[in-house]
Amino acid sequence: MHVEFDPTGTVTGLGEAINRLHTDPTVRAALVFAADGNDLPAGAMNDAISASPLPLLGGIFPAIAYASKSHEQGTLVVGLDHLPDYGVIDTLSAPDTAFEPAISAFADTWPDEPHDATYLVVVDGLAARTSDLIEALFFSLGLEHNFIGGGAGSLSLQQSPCIITPEGLHADSALIARLALPSAIGVSHGWQPISETMTVTESEGNRVRTIDWQPAAELYAREVFAHGGERIDADNFFSIAKSYPLGIARYGAEVVVRDPLMMNDAGEIVCVGEVPAGCRIRLLNGDMDTLLTAAGDARSEATTAHPQRSIDTALLFDCISRVLFLDADLSRELDAVGGGAPVHGAFTLGEIANSGRDYLDFLNKSIVYAILDR
Repeated sequence: MHVEFDPTGTVTGLGEAINRLHTDPTVRAALVFAADGNDLPAGAMNDAISASPLPLLGGIFPAIAYASKSHEQGTLVVGLDHLPDYGVIDTLSAPDTAFEPAISAFADTWPDEPHDATYLVVVDGLAARTSDLIEALFFSLGLEHNFIGGGAGSLSLQQSPCIITPEGLHADSALIARLALPSAIGVSHGWQPISETMTVTESEGNRVRTIDWQPAAELYAREVFAHGGERIDADNFFSIAKSYPLGIARYGAEVVVRDPLMMNDAGEIVCVGEVPAGCRIRLLNGDMDTLLTAAGDARSEATTAHPQRSIDTALLFDCISRVLFLDADLSRELDAVGGGAPVHGAFTLGEIANSGRDYLDFLNKSIVYAILDR
């Protein structure tokens, strides 16, 4: 698979990277992973998309990975030897958006499914109903094939157009693309419970109102202080909360991690992804060793499912909060998941994955390593 990287993060640099791909007659489309730090106006990006000789699919993410390094500026372009089938769902946060009919509207028009396919799902990571979408994808498309992807958007936590399609940029949307490529996937997180089990008693979408009938922000602050002695408030919330995610219990499977983004004036905790009322949660914490072990576990899971085959291309979807947590030691995580080989991909606001047999979930603070074959 042909990979190009533009370190400048400019429209000109993106065009040059696409044109280099276009010189390869086997390349028919491209995945685009752009960094939010490029700070390109939507109009300029739309012009570049329109001018591209190749159809483009992807998103704008908090940061991207190229050659096992994090880049807050630049654009990764991955050539494909086929034109993927794709569809877009808009108004992702609207309470009246019916996801299953929206998926059927485009998926029912696709040609017969390839024997080996991988679904790429890129969502607005700040949308309020991403978990509802993931559930609808399960019911509409099943688990016969693998899913990979993650949340696009900005660490400013302000929604903006961040989904890339051949028609241009979309905001508050989801891209679902069917790649005619087999894959092997590994997923892990490395966060450990440090509190007793609690119940989310009131919530709406990605806003947790009460936990055990107490204001969620107050209870969360007490638990954080009890464990680490740090006092958390609205001003320092994100810098401390990156070390204390919520873990949603699942029967017979690893917990689903939810990343708290902020506490609002109503005393609620706003997370990346929904936290349903009635679910059982625990406060989680991790350290350098547990996160690095998880990176190696993700690689091992993928390579075990990909025996005795060379790795053509591997894509990484790694939560941006892991980047902030690991800081200068991020290179150790990328080395662990790459196993000595360079890795490329996106640092995301939430991750999407299954392995063709397990739960399909919208995850937080997790690392997804996907081996793609020609």
